[in-house]
Amino acid sequence: MNGAARMGDRPSGERVRVSAQYEGIPGDIARGRELARGFLARARTAHGARVSDRAVDVVQLVVSELLTNACKYAPGPSTVALELAADRVEVTVWDSEPVLPVPGAPDPDRVGRHGLEIVMAVCESFEVHREQVGKRMRAAVGLAEDLHRTPALDHSA
Repeated sequence: MNGAARMGDRPSGERVRVSAQYEGIPGDIARGRELARGFLARARTAHGARVSDRAVDVVQLVVSELLTNACKYAPGPSTVALELAADRVEVTVWDSEPVLPVPGAPDPDRVGRHGLEIVMAVCESFEVHREQVGKRMRAAVGLAEDLHRTPALDHSA
């Protein structure tokens, strides 16, 4: 991590945001989860956000799954950004691999490669956009206990 994680005071109406860059080295996934945990703790205490314990767990899971895929399949660095919106946290992961992820067909005998299926099952929305370099994956996680649904995958070119 390059130490770029930051979260400052929020002027009225401005979103609370944090981001960090990862190089795909051992410990990056754990550092990504810690970034999420710390961000949501500060959102609770400094900004009065009503963040359920479930949301904290789900955001950490989503960061872990998306960052794992970025570190595993994309050459070069990746970026994780978290942004607090009115009733959700938006998790965005950018990596340098232009190939868009495709969820696997249901297969109870498959070992591993279930990350995208998991992310889609626990998020309010999930979308992937190809960028000039690489791709950007964005997932939204509701802050309240009862807000979640299985999203459709949006593959925008």
